[in-house]
Amino acid sequence: MIVCVAVVGHQNNPLYIQSFTDADDALKLHHIVHCSLDVIEERVNNPKRSGTTLNEAFLGLLYPTVNYKVYGYLTNTKVKFILVTTDLDVRDTDVRSFFRKFHAAYVDAVSNPFHVPGKKITSRTFAQTVSNIVGSYGLN
Repeated sequence: MIVCVAVVGHQNNPLYIQSFTDADDALKLHHIVHCSLDVIEERVNNPKRSGTTLNEAFLGLLYPTVNYKVYGYLTNTKVKFILVTTDLDVRDTDVRSFFRKFHAAYVDAVSNPFHVPGKKITSRTFAQTVSNIVGSYGLN
C-alpha cells in the first residue's frame, strides 16, 4: 500500500507531499521523506558504491524501515520523486512504472503557464492525477 508520495526540488525544497494515511502519520512520513534526501545525495555523489549509474533515473530502494520501504527517482533536472510504501513485497518493475506515470503527471503540472518554477505544486488536477495513479496500482 502506498502511504506517501513526494516531489522535492533540486534545492531539496518540498514541492508536493501527499500522504494517504491518517493525519497522525503525516508528520512521520514527512520525516521519512526528509531522511531519504540524504540517501539520494549519497547515491548521486558516490555512484560506484551505490551501484546505480548516473543516467539511471530510478534509484531503487533507498532504505527499508520496520514498517515502510522508501523508493527514489531522480529527474535530469535534479527533481526527486519519493515513494513510501508499507508493502514489503513490491517488484521493482511496478515501482518503475509508477514513477514513469508520476513523472509524466509532474511534467504536465509544471508545463502549466501559470505554474512558477521552484514553487509548491498546488494544482488540484495534479493531486487528482496522483491519486488516480496511486489507486490504479491497487497499492492504496
